[in-house]
Amino acid sequence: MPAIAVDTLIGMPTLIVLRHAKAVAGLGVADVDRTLNDRGRRDAAAAGEWLRETDLVPGRVLCSTAVRTRETLALLDVDAEVSFESGIYDNDPDGLVELVSQTPDDVGRLLLVGHNPSVHQLVHDLTGSAPDSFPTCAFAVIELPGGWADVRPGAGTLRATRTPKD
Repeated sequence: MPAIAVDTLIGMPTLIVLRHAKAVAGLGVADVDRTLNDRGRRDAAAAGEWLRETDLVPGRVLCSTAVRTRETLALLDVDAEVSFESGIYDNDPDGLVELVSQTPDDVGRLLLVGHNPSVHQLVHDLTGSAPDSFPTCAFAVIELPGGWADVRPGAGTLRATRTPKD
């Protein structure tokens, strides 16, 4: 994936899709209540640094209500309006498209913090391409023509991806 040309993203809605950071095993804990492990906390903090370094700090965030996504978002340390959406946890890519399409037009960059397999599928559906895998704390940066209400499968262009190992 080529480096991000941030100047090419100016003026176009940009969706940043993030899978939550690595969580503890779910033994004896409800899935929604799983917390991040040490690696996940490190990766989430590094992901926030990457957002700032590449000038991709979002203006708005849609975040799952699961504990691990909330912790990931907190460690990103971005100053943005946040909407916690229980529907993101449902893992429905069509539901994610619907949420994204409701973004106000004055938002230039939107970050969606969610779960696999739906976030990986969302990247594929919107762009027609996606990395072979979408590990924990992976990002995809998608440029969208038109406004948020025009978001639909095939409409986006995958501009960059990032994993904690990049």
